[in-house]
Amino acid sequence: MINIPVEHYLIVAAALFSIGLAIAITKQHLIGILLGIELMLNAVNINLIAFSRHDPEKIGGQLFALFVIVVAAAEVTVALAIILRVYGHFRSVNPDKINELKK
Repeated sequence: MINIPVEHYLIVAAALFSIGLAIAITKQHLIGILLGIELMLNAVNINLIAFSRHDPEKIGGQLFALFVIVVAAAEVTVALAIILRVYGHFRSVNPDKINELKK
């Protein structure tokens, strides 16, 4: 088995988080922002799994990663429902063109 140092996992996770943050900040589309948030959550999962190697029971980080995956799935469900509702009302998913949230 190949022993990969934790630093490599951290570098990949930092790059993935940075890319996700850049996408979430710069996108002009709600779906793109949602994808950026998902990339950031995946970077958190990589960190949790990488640090679980130092856990004596080797299960804590993996359980937290599973919890993050469940939360991400629920977040996507709610976010897509909100995006569909916004599109139905404004006929646009551009966050700059949505200027009011009341009917």
